[in-house]
Amino acid sequence: MRRFACALLGASGALVGVAGAEEAAGPVELSLSYTADVMGVVDGGLSQRGRFLDNLDLIADLDLEQLISWRGTSAHIDVLNNSGAMPNDDAATLQGVDNIEVSSQRLRLFEAWIEQTWGASSLRYGLYDLNSEFYANDSAGLLIAPAFGIGSEIAATGPNGPSIFPSTALAARFHTTFANGMYMRAAALNAHAGVVGDPDGVDTSFDDGALLIAEGGVEGDRKLAFGLWRYTESQDDIRDLDGLGNPVQRDAQGAYFVYEQPLNDSDGMRATKAFLRLGVSDGDTTPFAGGWQAGVLVERVFASRPDSAFSIGMNQGILSDGYRHNQIDLGASMANAETQIEITYADKLADCITIQPDLQWVRRPGGDRSVEDEVVAGLRVSVEL
Repeated sequence: MRRFACALLGASGALVGVAGAEEAAGPVELSLSYTADVMGVVDGGLSQRGRFLDNLDLIADLDLEQLISWRGTSAHIDVLNNSGAMPNDDAATLQGVDNIEVSSQRLRLFEAWIEQTWGASSLRYGLYDLNSEFYANDSAGLLIAPAFGIGSEIAATGPNGPSIFPSTALAARFHTTFANGMYMRAAALNAHAGVVGDPDGVDTSFDDGALLIAEGGVEGDRKLAFGLWRYTESQDDIRDLDGLGNPVQRDAQGAYFVYEQPLNDSDGMRATKAFLRLGVSDGDTTPFAGGWQAGVLVERVFASRPDSAFSIGMNQGILSDGYRHNQIDLGASMANAETQIEITYADKLADCITIQPDLQWVRRPGGDRSVEDEVVAGLRVSVEL
């Protein structure tokens, strides 16, 4: 029955020109994924109700050496469509509770880049998601809360957000790996994110400057990485004003640390990895002075369920003084941080269908002591073709 269900979905995909990645051995590989979530506050928060939201993702990877004899070159195109509601309207958190929630639901060209490779080095240029390689680690990938994707202290920066889901920016990224196993990557990205499908489209002017980011370390089964980021143009202070009543201009910058460690045999039963991530920012141009995330991922939880996975994580967004005082001026009773704990389990119902129940507890949503601590429950269903 499981094989029949996926065969039926695969046949539907074939009708629109989509084939499974394992079937595509030629110069063009197409993949389609669909994620549907029901997520909502079940206790505390502003209100209790379930919200439906979804994410459709169509990806094309092209080998340009095979297609047009462009040696060592490939291309990547990623189109997103997001629809549905916003569960954070009820949760009222600063960091969010669902990593496919968007503020505006529409069809977007999410990524479109070309990569040139020579030896152990490569250069990418085009519309690029910085979180696909920077400030990322595999063992946090099952968790649904957005803070486990990228630290909130950088996610909340920039005139329109940095170049991450759901809107990227024009960028150039360089990566190289050294003989001792170390790596280094660096990128320059338009500070103003925007893609085809957004109201203003792709920004090509760079009038708002660029976001510069660099990361280095060791990655594999174990990862140890340090990163630095900085905007080339000063950003508005979120609180301080000059003598004319305009926001004081500040340097927007920060740093982060990522550590990921296997705790047992990565190929055996109940293979477990732990991770820890720490980030800090200038604290003047963003609501977050810093934050941290930690957790574990357990794969192959049950011998009879080889695709089963369990993860638990905790994160904390530490609020900047300027943001806290702004809210206090408005009458809020502010804490120093917003804290989340998440527990989730995923398993395949069929070769291409995964189901994932999820439970989150949020302390001090939005950092506001007047908002009751909340429990958020959800169910994610994913289809991969």
